[in-house]
Amino acid sequence: MSTSTSKTMDGVLSRPTAGSSLNGHDRTWVLGLFATAIGAGTLFLPINAGLGGIWPLLVMAVLAFPMTYLAHRGLIRFILSSSKPGSDITEVVGEHFGATAGKLITLLYFFTILPILLLYGVGLTNTVENFMTHQLHMVAPPRALLSFVLTAGLLGIVASSEQMVVRVMSWLVYPFIAVLIGLGMFLVPQWNGAALQGMPSAGQFSITLWLSIPVLVFSFNHSPVISRFAVAQQQQYGEEAVEKGEKIEKYAVMMMVAVVMFFVFSCIFALSPVELAAAKSQNISILSFIGNKFNNPLVVWLAPAVAFVAMSKSFLGHYLGAREGLNGLIAQQLDGSGKQVNTKVLNRVSAVFMFLAIWIVATLNPSILGMIESLCGPIIAALLFVMPMYAMRKVPAMRKYAGRPSNVFVLFVGAVAMSAIFYSLLGH
Repeated sequence: MSTSTSKTMDGVLSRPTAGSSLNGHDRTWVLGLFATAIGAGTLFLPINAGLGGIWPLLVMAVLAFPMTYLAHRGLIRFILSSSKPGSDITEVVGEHFGATAGKLITLLYFFTILPILLLYGVGLTNTVENFMTHQLHMVAPPRALLSFVLTAGLLGIVASSEQMVVRVMSWLVYPFIAVLIGLGMFLVPQWNGAALQGMPSAGQFSITLWLSIPVLVFSFNHSPVISRFAVAQQQQYGEEAVEKGEKIEKYAVMMMVAVVMFFVFSCIFALSPVELAAAKSQNISILSFIGNKFNNPLVVWLAPAVAFVAMSKSFLGHYLGAREGLNGLIAQQLDGSGKQVNTKVLNRVSAVFMFLAIWIVATLNPSILGMIESLCGPIIAALLFVMPMYAMRKVPAMRKYAGRPSNVFVLFVGAVAMSAIFYSLLGH
């Protein structure tokens, strides 16, 4: 049955019912979830995924859909388990686990986004520096100065017009997706058998797969928008919000996996493991490396330009989220002390803090993939994979979802992603 509307006795259109096909509202959200997930993280996945050759990648390709869909489905169910329609994730946590847990989740949410913002600061600086050196054939300015100018410029854009930032981000995502598919197709004639040569040892295979799981989690993550998405389905479909939200999520993840894995496989078949290792050591995105390698005028200029646009888009989006999280933490402390919250002052304090953090980290130039493996991926996994599964056992409204094999799979993947943090702590 397709989605339909009917008039009530008052002549007002009633809420559409969930049907078997997707309507305009559903398709808009499929694209919105897709656009949120497909960003700068995609540009680093081929490097890490391809370093171990084709065999770990094949396992990742099989895992990508179930781990992404099932984890985000759990978060949708968790948000919609609230007895108060329209509650966001921090409010739902507060309702189910108490005010203290609500504050901890706000803190976790902030520390989920902040490292991502920092790594985009590093990535943008490296992309521009690499572009100036390889494409413009000029000496790049000192790194501290370059990162200062880039960070100040991007934060200046946010300060001038937040509405424009959001609008431009939504415009940029679709050309970015088109370029990803186009570059994947461009690389097809360059495919070779280098990735198929050699069989990794069991130890190498395990470590490659272990460290690739957090990158996979990061690359397909769209949890920041799930709270708003779940509430929108509740407003649209009422009691059928969970069923309809899960269907929209499924279609969105299918699109994500198809586009990203095609791009990843194409990059890995066109580049050797040695070249991917070189890209990792240079701390640049796969697009910058492709632009340096292939002697095609369009690709030489287009690839690094698209990398810059993609990272700028992700940087601006994550900045807004990080500022919201930091403002929430400060506001909670001020409220607890009985002090008045001034939004403008909060925004200025947050801007200064994050400018200094981004500038310092971008100047220091830590490994981007190292940050994803040991920080971003594990923290996202805690919020996205573990918390909803824990809620299924502890929250009465969630117990109907407990005891399913898919929950064990989600918990296992989450634990693997979180455990990767110990790899770096052990000095590797």
